[in-house]
Amino acid sequence: MSDPENPVPVIRVEGLTKRFDRVTAVDSIDFTVDAGSTTALLGGNGAGKTMTLAVLLGLLIPSAGTVRVFGEDMVRDRHRVLGRMNFSSPYVDLPRRLSVRENLTVYAHLYGLNDPAGRIRTLARELEINEFLNRPFGDLSAGQQTRVALAKALLNEPDLLLLDEPTASLDPDTGDWVRAYLEAFRARAGATILLASHNMAEVEHLADRVLMMRTGKIVDRGAPADLIERYGRRTMEEVFLDIARNRGGASTEAAQ
Repeated sequence: MSDPENPVPVIRVEGLTKRFDRVTAVDSIDFTVDAGSTTALLGGNGAGKTMTLAVLLGLLIPSAGTVRVFGEDMVRDRHRVLGRMNFSSPYVDLPRRLSVRENLTVYAHLYGLNDPAGRIRTLARELEINEFLNRPFGDLSAGQQTRVALAKALLNEPDLLLLDEPTASLDPDTGDWVRAYLEAFRARAGATILLASHNMAEVEHLADRVLMMRTGKIVDRGAPADLIERYGRRTMEEVFLDIARNRGGASTEAAQ
């Protein structure tokens, strides 16, 4: 039985390591993500963000350590929780010859939705993709594809949403609109969001907590405002540059 005064984190990662031959992509990291929160996973290219998301999704098996989502071990028992999760990335294509409607219908059936057509109508209206529902996915602009990928990720109204660069390829106005939508979805559904992003303004706007990665390790963590104060900077972008370029700052241990 769960203890309401000490709730189990939605995500608990302990000693997570992922190696490929002699390359250590993720190096013994530990973190938790609380229910209903938005946590940002930040770092330069090759820092280990996307690899960490892949392990959380059960797409990769850890070389060492444990990953628990909703209390379940993602190596042995991920089938118990995958239906409560979803993922979106503009870098993962949907079938390009299928129309947007056909793509969403296929995924709706894979997720076991009772009323796929109704759910697609709702998302098409909310995400403003009605005008190209019947166009092949491959004919869409990058920004339109990003919105469709987000619609796919929201079909099952996930309790945990993992996002890799959720507003990539979107113009500033549409990106701001999508961020507002995600924030409203999290508040309405009580969902938990873990996102990897290079958009520091997005992180300041959305994230309750930030995990800063460099060369496979978490090197600092904290609320955006706390990190900005700790590094004596004005924005998260300046903090990001300090950490990415290893200019010093508080240690991981000091930030926990």
